[in-house]
Amino acid sequence: MLVIGIAGGSGCGKTTIVNKIIEALPQNTVTVIPQDSYYWDNGHLSPQKKKEINFDHPNAIEWELMIKHLNMLKSGKSIPMPIYSYVTCARSEFVTTIEPRDVVIVEGILVFTNPELVNLMDIKIFVDTEGDDRLMRCIRRDTKERGRTVNEVLHHYETSVKPMHHQFIEPTKRIADIIIPNGYNQVAIDLMVSKIKMQLNHHQ
Repeated sequence: MLVIGIAGGSGCGKTTIVNKIIEALPQNTVTVIPQDSYYWDNGHLSPQKKKEINFDHPNAIEWELMIKHLNMLKSGKSIPMPIYSYVTCARSEFVTTIEPRDVVIVEGILVFTNPELVNLMDIKIFVDTEGDDRLMRCIRRDTKERGRTVNEVLHHYETSVKPMHHQFIEPTKRIADIIIPNGYNQVAIDLMVSKIKMQLNHHQ
């Protein structure tokens, strides 16, 4: 099994990179563990308290469970991955059963901030995108998928996304094996896919 970590700021284009890897490899070779599934369950909080949650801080993630699940996949077991909703800030009573596959992608803005998780990765990719571009994507995504107004997105970006990016996410670029500039860079993606295929052949 090959474990690939993909990190980068909020709205940097990680999902596009994940999809490109899945498209480039044989069908049913890849399974994805998104960091977003492992946010703590805060469904019990008041609406005001929910608005105060800092989703861009490492303490917002249940790392222990995420690491346990990745180790289970590595040992050939399936996992009950949580389903998290940004709208309710709660985990669903249901889970998604994830099966172990040849490639496991662990993706999220903070996945390189946890040394224990990083130690389980074979390839580390950082998607490096300009702040302006990330902000535009955040506005589009959060108004459409997370029920926020443009003003709420801007306030959230200014008070937590931007400062947390500089404090926690940007510094993890140094531990990446591959840096993909501008979110979508075909040459970098082709190089990355070649590297993954080589590693896969090596692991088999």
